[in-house]
Amino acid sequence: MTSQRTRDRLVQRLVEQGVTDLEVLDVMRSTPRHLFLDEALAHRAYEDAALPIGYQQTLSRPYTVARMTELLLRDHPCQRVLEIGTGSGFQTAVLAQLVGEVFSVERIRPLQIQARQRLRTLRLRNVTLRHADGGLGWPEQGPFDGILTTAAPEEIPEELLAQLAVGGRMVIPVGGAEQSLKVVDRTEEGIQTQVVESARFVPLVSGTVR
Repeated sequence: MTSQRTRDRLVQRLVEQGVTDLEVLDVMRSTPRHLFLDEALAHRAYEDAALPIGYQQTLSRPYTVARMTELLLRDHPCQRVLEIGTGSGFQTAVLAQLVGEVFSVERIRPLQIQARQRLRTLRLRNVTLRHADGGLGWPEQGPFDGILTTAAPEEIPEELLAQLAVGGRMVIPVGGAEQSLKVVDRTEEGIQTQVVESARFVPLVSGTVR
């Protein structure tokens, strides 16, 4: 389940799907994805598949995590990154190994508690977690030079755009039944948006769960 060969096969699949950033690939290879799943599903951890984590949420497929991370960091080093949707904590852990600080917001309290323990187990100390409505971001900690959203709003929230620094980048799935993954850059001239590929994420929901 956790052999180096199994992880190497996963990384090879990511390369075949177009992921090219060597640092991202190394982190995907070394991060123990099985720790972010219930024991009953841990044997599937290194499949390139989205897997349930409870509360109608999923652990994104490895390709999605690698692709979004690569898009966020491509020609754009980040020091302060806001993640919307901590979920299992896997995407958080990947980011934490590649950027200066990660501020991650999760609306479902039990998921946040589990993620906190997993991140502690991996001794990732540059992560700050918050239980709150993700659509509102974390204005007290902004602005951010990177924002990554692991759930899809119908439209890009103005609250998140307001927390994106000049020179900053957001990677976000947008849409309802049909979704697309977008890269949003804030420049001195304004907002530039690029559609990258189709996507399939859980919806970004307002409110919190305790």
